[in-house]
Amino acid sequence: MKTDEIEKQINFILLGVGTALMVGIMVSADFRHWMGEVMNAVLGWLPAILPFHIVLFALAAVTGLYASLIQKYTMDWDYLRRQQETMKGFQREFREAQLAGDKARQQQLQVQQREMLGDQSKMMKMQLKPMAYIGIVSIPLFMWAYLYIDEHIIYLTFPFWGVQAISDTVLGPIFYWFYWYFICSIPISQIIRKALNIGGM
Repeated sequence: MKTDEIEKQINFILLGVGTALMVGIMVSADFRHWMGEVMNAVLGWLPAILPFHIVLFALAAVTGLYASLIQKYTMDWDYLRRQQETMKGFQREFREAQLAGDKARQQQLQVQQREMLGDQSKMMKMQLKPMAYIGIVSIPLFMWAYLYIDEHIIYLTFPFWGVQAISDTVLGPIFYWFYWYFICSIPISQIIRKALNIGGM
C-alpha cells in the first residue's frame, strides 16, 4: 500500500473519530459521563497534587499546543493569507466603486465575487477540518473536567467577582471554570502560535 493511501486512510479514521466524539457529546449525557469516567482513570490523580485551577491551566496549555500543531500541519497558511489579502482588496475596491457611484465597476466586482465563492468554500473546509482532529484530545479533557467539577465543590477567587464556585455560571451557559480555562488559553495559544509562525483565523 502506498504511503499516500495509508495517510488518507489514517486521516479518514481520525476525522471519523473526532466527528463521532463531537456528535456523541451533543446527543448523549451517558456518553459524556462515560468519557469523563474513562479520562478520570488517566487524569484523576492530578487534583490530588495540584490546585484545580492550575490543572485547568495545564489543560489549556496542552490543548493550545495540540490545536496549534494540528492547524499548522493541516492548513495551507500561505493560501489562507493570500485569500485574506484578496478579500481585503476586493472589499476596498467595491467600497470605492460604491462611493464613486460607478455602477459598471460594481457589476464587474459582483461577477468577481461570485467567482470567489469557490475559494471561500475551500477556505471554510480548510478551517473546519482541523476541528475534528482537535476534538480527539480536547473533548475527552473537557468531559473529565466537567465530571470532576460536577462531583466536587471548588471555589476560585476572580477579579471583581470575588470568591465563586467554578461550577456556577458567569453569564448564560458559560461556567466560571470554562471562563478561567478560556482566559488561560488566550496567552498560551498566542505564544505557541507566534513560535510556530501561524496566524489567527
